[in-house]
Amino acid sequence: EAELSGSLTRTARHTVPLHRRPDDLVMVDLGQFRDELKGQRIAGRVIDGSLKPYESRQQIVGGALDSRRLEILWVDDPVDAFFLQIQGSGRVTLADGRVIRVGYAGQNGHPYVAIGRELIAKGELTRENVSMQSIRAWLAANPGRADEIMNSNPSYVFFRELPGEGPVGAQGVALTPLRSLAVDRRFVPLGTPVWLDVDHPDSGAPRLRQLVVAQDVGGAIRGPVRGDLFWGHGKDAADKAGRMKSTGFYYLLLPKALTPGS
Repeated sequence: EAELSGSLTRTARHTVPLHRRPDDLVMVDLGQFRDELKGQRIAGRVIDGSLKPYESRQQIVGGALDSRRLEILWVDDPVDAFFLQIQGSGRVTLADGRVIRVGYAGQNGHPYVAIGRELIAKGELTRENVSMQSIRAWLAANPGRADEIMNSNPSYVFFRELPGEGPVGAQGVALTPLRSLAVDRRFVPLGTPVWLDVDHPDSGAPRLRQLVVAQDVGGAIRGPVRGDLFWGHGKDAADKAGRMKSTGFYYLLLPKALTPGS
């Protein structure tokens, strides 16, 4: 769970907005129209009776929504805001010590593009060393190119303020460290118990072999065998989550009577 410094108003330090979901953003479940499209969604806005693409990340960062008064918070680091959108939820600490939790409220409908792959394609990172930490380090070392790289991912996430003490996943329940898994719900229904068997991100640590539950989704979670384990909040959790790119297995635990694909 990401941790950011923020303000309820724009300040000299806090200049990066977190936006709430715009009222004109339309989410369409294509499975309601054709069975073969079950689990697929698109988003946009209706203009003259037609669904048109919403603004891209580059357009939104460039000010396309500035006149809409959609800002719920302002944070101090565009890179932190970028990774918050990938993680989907986080804690924003205000100057007076208050903590406001924010969570996923929608997405602009543009496809998610992993900037780690973009950096590999450009020869800036290798497949072996790419991680959240190495991507952050590259962005910090190359501020003149950071916007270009982040904007190569046109997907943009909108947020809502969350009540309570813990982050709430897409299933609508609070996430539990090391027990909640983000999945692609086109392949894994939310609420499914899953047996996880993967390498630990810490070298030499025992493999993670444990029961988890599919309780969340994420823009980067695409495909039947991709999942992100929730590690909790704090520096240690962020470090482990950033290095977690382990190869392994997971097994869906389903009733014997359940028909595959139902």
